[in-house]
Amino acid sequence: MAKVRFEVRHEFTSSARIVWDELVDWEGHAAWVPLTRMEVDPGDPTAVGATFTAYTGVGRLALPDRMRVVRCDWTDSSSTGDCEVEKLGPVLTGRAGFTVEPADGDRAVLHWFEDVTVPYTPQFVAPVLGKIGAAGFRAGMRRLAKQLTQRGPEAPAPPS
Repeated sequence: MAKVRFEVRHEFTSSARIVWDELVDWEGHAAWVPLTRMEVDPGDPTAVGATFTAYTGVGRLALPDRMRVVRCDWTDSSSTGDCEVEKLGPVLTGRAGFTVEPADGDRAVLHWFEDVTVPYTPQFVAPVLGKIGAAGFRAGMRRLAKQLTQRGPEAPAPPS
């Protein structure tokens, strides 16, 4: 089994709250995470214990990535958010999460991490998988930033 860990940092020209709202809209991830569709189980999607599945890939080659919310908190006084999910398999296990913080002006900084185990994969491949994973998330962050810019600074997200 390979232990894969990577971190991605991205600065947005949108406020921390707008970025946070987009990130915790699990269904909305399909609009900016490459080759991904989402299934969100009923209930409050940010409540501890909430579950959802991301399917990344094409057709029968899509990787199911089941997750459960471990922590998902927004703090109005500091305009910061912190979220962590547990990866439940069947392929990826481990943890992932993100923090959103305000930056200069009305900007936001996102710190995203993935710390997963990939079965049936030798450890020597882990650095390559980490680079591929980080590149995919960077592409997703650029897509999200572009969507937010096109939508306008304080426009609400369209319904999922």
